[in-house]
Amino acid sequence: MNNAVTLRGIVKQFDSVTANAGVDLAIDVGEIVALVGENGAGKSTLMNILYGLIEPDAGDILVRGTRVRFTSPLDAIRAGLGMVHQHFMLFPSLSVAENIVFAAEPKKRGLLDRVAAEHAVRQLAGRYGLNVDPAARVADLPVGIRQRVEILKLLYRSADVLIFDEPTAVLTPKERLGFFDVLARLRDQDKAIIFITHKLDEVMAISDRAVVMRDGVVTAQLETATTSPRAIASAMVGHDIDLTSRVPTGHPGQTVLVVEGLSALGHGAHSVRDVSFSMRAGEIVGIAGVAGNGQNTLIEALIGLRPIDTGRIEVSGQDVTGAGVAGRRRAGMAYIPEDRQSVGLADAASVQDNLVMGHHGQRSQGGFLRLRALAAFCRRLVERFAVKITDSRQPASALSGGNQQRLVVARELAKNAPVLIAEQPTRGVDISAVEFIHTELICHRDAGNAVLLVSADLAEILSLADRILVMYEGRIVADIARARANEAEIGLLMAGQRPT
Repeated sequence: MNNAVTLRGIVKQFDSVTANAGVDLAIDVGEIVALVGENGAGKSTLMNILYGLIEPDAGDILVRGTRVRFTSPLDAIRAGLGMVHQHFMLFPSLSVAENIVFAAEPKKRGLLDRVAAEHAVRQLAGRYGLNVDPAARVADLPVGIRQRVEILKLLYRSADVLIFDEPTAVLTPKERLGFFDVLARLRDQDKAIIFITHKLDEVMAISDRAVVMRDGVVTAQLETATTSPRAIASAMVGHDIDLTSRVPTGHPGQTVLVVEGLSALGHGAHSVRDVSFSMRAGEIVGIAGVAGNGQNTLIEALIGLRPIDTGRIEVSGQDVTGAGVAGRRRAGMAYIPEDRQSVGLADAASVQDNLVMGHHGQRSQGGFLRLRALAAFCRRLVERFAVKITDSRQPASALSGGNQQRLVVARELAKNAPVLIAEQPTRGVDISAVEFIHTELICHRDAGNAVLLVSADLAEILSLADRILVMYEGRIVADIARARANEAEIGLLMAGQRPT
């Protein structure tokens, strides 16, 4: 096979942190490569360099054997590279064809030639087996089809090297299998594909090779056909890791959360309609659903960040329907938000200030903060939750995404709240952090608390949850005990279909 892209000696340093320390990597034509590694290993930096978003301090990039220098993504696109980001970059109000040909439109008398654009998209979609309706409005499409639109955008611009960042984070199990079929067809048509993922089952299912990064360098390149998830995980973290352990079910006690007839306004399917459920101490209840079906609206309404239209919320026997965020937290709620940066943390504040938020009352006397007590509290949490910091006074923004997540998890679990709402608690974190966070959630449950787990990763929910609630278009359409749950049935429910 011929090299589509070659990276030689790539070095990138941010102040005192070396993100890439001389990376050598070659991707061949007709190959799917999974790029894996812990948070902070340098994967995203390397791909951002390849796509022209960041310039390297040293090293060379070769495209089809020719040395290139990218100063922006436009340079990369002109060289035949394309990238699909985790959060799609589409215009919802425009049609599929308008999104695909944007900035490279066929024109007639100086205006967009809509007929020619739709014809070109239809031909391109047929060639690669990416069935879409060129005239459909993007806002009306399910997530899986929107991803196809993103791929077609790259192919329309003649991309031969496709980079994907966590490509299945918002897909149902059925959509994920469809996406894998698309990747296989692209590979068979001599496209080179790189995708960043933390999900080892995806690595095994679709990649030809797993490239492992650790501490800014490539530490292993494993042929998928001759390796195992355990070997990949061990290469990622530097020691053996057990991927086969099953979480025992909890021992539910008294009811600690009651939600009755809850409705809250969102946008379309994002709205919540007449939701009722309860949770007991000593259980983890998972909420499964495709992103955008009301999960985030429900959580914001529960924690007090979004007004409720109708319904009632009770925490540990106390009606908190009319309470704000602070009142609900005092009643016994803790919250690990989906968006750790804008909701979970004060980026500019120090690590210590972020850790002690909400804990000041227990560490003050006569109206004054006990600074030594706060510092000791911070040290205990940093040590217990293995938050990698250089100094407790450094800003939270200086931490990696995985360490920011550990910071939020540490603060919220330290409350020992009867009701913990954990929204995407392991999104974007590495395998060792996932294992750690899972263990902490289970310990919180086993200490006699309830955990409401919202996750786009169905495997995570099936592994941890004692009960699973499935949401579709703002409603809870099923309540399933783990003992009788299976991925195929839940996947159908997530897509609005009833299992036969």
